[in-house]
Amino acid sequence: MTVATKVRPIIGLEIHVQLRTRTKLFCGCEVQTDAPPNSRVCGICLGHPGTLPVMNRVALESAALAGMALGCEIARFTKWDRKSYYYPDLPKNYQISQYDIPLAAGGTFEFDVDGSPREIRIRRAHLEEDAGKNIHDTPGCTLVDLNRTGTPLLEIVTEPDLASADDTYAFCVELQRLVRHLGVSEADMQKGHMRFEPNVNVAIEHNGREYRTPIAEVKNINSFKFVRQAISYEIERQVAVWEENNDYVIGKASNENRGWDADRGVTEFQRGKEAAHDYRYFPDPDLLPVQLSDETLGSIRAQLVERPVQRRRRFASEYGLSMKDAETIVEHRPTADLFDEVIKLGGPAEIAGKQFVNVWLKHANDRGVAVTELGVEAARIAELAKMTAEGTVNKTAANQLADAMLTRSNCPSALAKELGLVQVQDADATARWVDEAFAANQQAVSDARTNPKKMQAAIGFLRGQVMKLSGGKADPKLVGKLIEERLQQP
Repeated sequence: MTVATKVRPIIGLEIHVQLRTRTKLFCGCEVQTDAPPNSRVCGICLGHPGTLPVMNRVALESAALAGMALGCEIARFTKWDRKSYYYPDLPKNYQISQYDIPLAAGGTFEFDVDGSPREIRIRRAHLEEDAGKNIHDTPGCTLVDLNRTGTPLLEIVTEPDLASADDTYAFCVELQRLVRHLGVSEADMQKGHMRFEPNVNVAIEHNGREYRTPIAEVKNINSFKFVRQAISYEIERQVAVWEENNDYVIGKASNENRGWDADRGVTEFQRGKEAAHDYRYFPDPDLLPVQLSDETLGSIRAQLVERPVQRRRRFASEYGLSMKDAETIVEHRPTADLFDEVIKLGGPAEIAGKQFVNVWLKHANDRGVAVTELGVEAARIAELAKMTAEGTVNKTAANQLADAMLTRSNCPSALAKELGLVQVQDADATARWVDEAFAANQQAVSDARTNPKKMQAAIGFLRGQVMKLSGGKADPKLVGKLIEERLQQP
């Protein structure tokens, strides 16, 4: 048995993204995930003789937009190819795809891992139609639902630039954010809108030589967690196999397609990995090639938006948000757009950021909607943040105002006066509340003055009593200052 001295994972990905279109890629059948089995099919997507496919323009433009966002060069001329293979869920016995002239190629994609920037090269991104779905719920037989057949997919192929399961996980999450930001896909993992196929092998250094294990492609994973687990398992498995048999290397052992068994936490051999010649690609005779003009490309490029990773970094650098808060806000593009508008309207970024995360997003999550669907305009959100920063209302009162703003259209300043939430800045009135609190809580006063173990808790208790006496209207900073001064007095 040989023991590896140094292991370097080599990871690339093939990702299938279901594009957000009303109809399928080459026919008019509606794309509907929850439709009854085999109810959204026609002669074209079933491959009946004499039927002719017609390209979905929205799918093409969505794919080109995603390609641009991935930093790819968009082909001005591309064509459709038939990829021949047989599975029960592929009724035509071929898939319409793109082989030697993909729609997009040669890109670069940035993402962050624990705040550190990473980069991965994008080899290509091309359009193709999806297959159907095999259903194994009935004992003794496999059923086939062909509703998904012909649904437009964008297949993204990366270079093998990833070096760990954690980096791959972060890339997959960021890619989902991108396609959602662009609006080209719902990217709902539970509905199979994104499926990941990591290609994994390892470079093993031993006695001054490097050995590379065969590539294993783990097929059709629709969970970020399972992507990470499958890659981690596969790295360990390949190293263990090589240590038992040093001939387990490229050229001496075959590449494999494997499946992920989530219940057992292992990958399982499915079949040998196909090469391009196995699919017998040839140009589809029923579809014309696609030529994209400068005007069309310009129109598509105008739809590009700020990428989520750049937006998070900008929120952190320009607005001073923590990366965690920036990530929370940027997760949903309309929410991030609303936040940008709030800042433009004068909302102090630090206060507005905390209120977005701790107040507005909480209300949205409680109602199962986005912040933009709460019915509170950017101007009122900005005004509440300004009032909080200026000390017109304290944090508790601001939360109460936010509650009121959900059902009432008044501006926050008018609501604060009406509800008696304007913070009292009167030092004399605050001093009287402090005196009352001290008189009613002599033990706490004694602990604050003489008991080091209880001092901070006692001061906090006194501060709370003053706020209670003031009805929440006292300025917490002024309260703290007056309590400290009062404790110094005999």
